[in-house]
Amino acid sequence: MSTDPHASDTPGHAGAVEHHSTDDHGDDHGHDDHAHADEALGPIDVKAWGAAILGLALGTVVAVCFALTTGALG
Repeated sequence: MSTDPHASDTPGHAGAVEHHSTDDHGDDHGHDDHAHADEALGPIDVKAWGAAILGLALGTVVAVCFALTTGALG
């Protein structure tokens, strides 16, 4: 897990607000003050994606069955 670069940036210490001005583009920190550093993505969870696709397919089948039963499709 990544660390928050602004964790020690609590209100009340000297200079807490000056690097959050609207014309600041992150030059003083080496990164964008309002974004996060690049983080590598983990592997694709094939089981979760498969379950999601199966759920969508089964939900579509149920919706079509309801539509056929009520006469909406034919």
